[in-house]
Amino acid sequence: MANKKLTMPVWNNQAPEPGTYRSIFKWGDPEEFKHPSEQLFDLIRSEFNLPDSHFEKPENEGFDLVELPDHPSLLDRKHVEAIENIVGEENISLSDYDRLNYSSGYAMEEIMEMRSGEIHEISDLVVHPRHTDDVRAVVRYCNENKIPIYVFGGGSSVNFGLRPTKGGITLVMCTHMNKVIELNEMDKTCTVQAGMMGPAYESALNNAKELFGTKKNYCCGHYPQSFEYSTVGGWIVTLGAGQQSSYYGDAYDIVLGMEFVTPVGDIKTHNFRATATGPKVNDILKGSEGTYGICVEVTCKIFYHQPENYVPMGFMFKTFEEGIAAAREISQGEFGFPGVMRISDGEETSMGLKLYGIEGTWMGTAIDLFGYKSGERSLFLMQAEGEKGFARNVAKNIRKICRKHGAMYLTGYPIKKWEHGRYRDPYLREDLGDYGLIIDTFETSVSWSNLHNLHQKLREYIKQRPHTMAMSHASHFYSEGTNLYIIFFTHMDKLEEYRRFQKGIFETIVANGGSLSHHHGVGRMIAPWMEEHLGKVQLDVLKTLKRHFDPNNIMNPGGQMGVDYEASDLKDHEWRIDWKKM
Repeated sequence: MANKKLTMPVWNNQAPEPGTYRSIFKWGDPEEFKHPSEQLFDLIRSEFNLPDSHFEKPENEGFDLVELPDHPSLLDRKHVEAIENIVGEENISLSDYDRLNYSSGYAMEEIMEMRSGEIHEISDLVVHPRHTDDVRAVVRYCNENKIPIYVFGGGSSVNFGLRPTKGGITLVMCTHMNKVIELNEMDKTCTVQAGMMGPAYESALNNAKELFGTKKNYCCGHYPQSFEYSTVGGWIVTLGAGQQSSYYGDAYDIVLGMEFVTPVGDIKTHNFRATATGPKVNDILKGSEGTYGICVEVTCKIFYHQPENYVPMGFMFKTFEEGIAAAREISQGEFGFPGVMRISDGEETSMGLKLYGIEGTWMGTAIDLFGYKSGERSLFLMQAEGEKGFARNVAKNIRKICRKHGAMYLTGYPIKKWEHGRYRDPYLREDLGDYGLIIDTFETSVSWSNLHNLHQKLREYIKQRPHTMAMSHASHFYSEGTNLYIIFFTHMDKLEEYRRFQKGIFETIVANGGSLSHHHGVGRMIAPWMEEHLGKVQLDVLKTLKRHFDPNNIMNPGGQMGVDYEASDLKDHEWRIDWKKM
């Protein structure tokens, strides 16, 4: 039974003080917040059966200053001085705060650890290279002295991709290496430094006529939810997929050429769209997650910036199954893909109608009156884009297919509401986390023929835990299949319970024919399942490549992607000092 109506908690509206744990785990702009609506708060209380007293006072808010006396830097002073001589004194840091900040991503477990004060391995030295020569010199020095290197792009990793398990140094790419090198309008490509943040890259392309003297303005085509706080290089090395990837392609498709600095030398691949010169090293480096070397420069395809041609549409299907059937027909229709295509299952649709402000309006009433039942209905958001005639033709075909599958047309209102909030939804996590509420995500690739089986098995696993919501949508589409993006929402304040629950999700995905990741990458979080998923022979290929590019195992060692080939503990190397004897 739902609790009686409670006055909303006083959500935090204070930007975290510099130097605090919260300033590290708070998402995005320190001054920006997104608080749960009254509808969402009422849903939380009823679904999780939480008493009024639970919301009287937040806990573990993370406002303490970062002080880590038990985690001193273990890098010998002579190595600190050598690296300082390469990049300059102003481009290194030994402070506790910087070492933790640049060792942390946004995995829910990392956030829970910082809230509870459970700090694990952190970097021994933070380094901000100014250019490729700095990166090259640092890699050479660290390789000679067997000092581990980790790479920080924008910091939005959700799979422990940044955690320096073996200590050593962290290279921060976004501080200086964040500029456009060349925009080639004839080839329709743009070459940028790997540390350029998404908004800066998109802004440069959107204003190309003014900045570069081009005839047209352009866009990058890659818009993940982390867009505002991720780098171009990070997109490539983690095989990201933006929310408009069905039209533009994912990061793997967008990048043409790269420059990598590895312990055995530099690699600069050609920008040819196609060559018959054997397996492509460029493709090997995509998705390597810092285990083979450091991406310093990328050349990407770019696209015309034509927002005036967008055709936004929303539909409601009676069931998720009917929505997926329409999506498959659209994806296999050979008339072109829309940019955004997002289909929610029944539970996520219920949440979406609340978040987008549709429930309780004339549109929500109409949906009910026409027999689209709560808990079963499926919300479909779509946006066609590209050349004007192309976008209109795609939209026309989608309308026809959706009508055939019994969908109700909702105008473009729902997707405009989604688009307005798509980069702001992660801000909810701070408010929720203050009261022990967890909202976390996982994603997987799946074939059309296996989609409903995998969806059912994941829901069964998640829903067996009492008072837990399980929301899913498909948002990246191919003629052969799609992805499932799973969101679970619950009250859980014990780290060990979370770890067990998360482990069960990965085991369910592997056991039921999904991929370990569709676009979040592998990191250290999913690495234990890599051999089971790929098979020993295939994983051995990746390990062999690791041995070639990184013979001393200094590049992101400690379990990243499961490709470490050396069992010895790098903590025993002489680059460390025994601080306890000092």
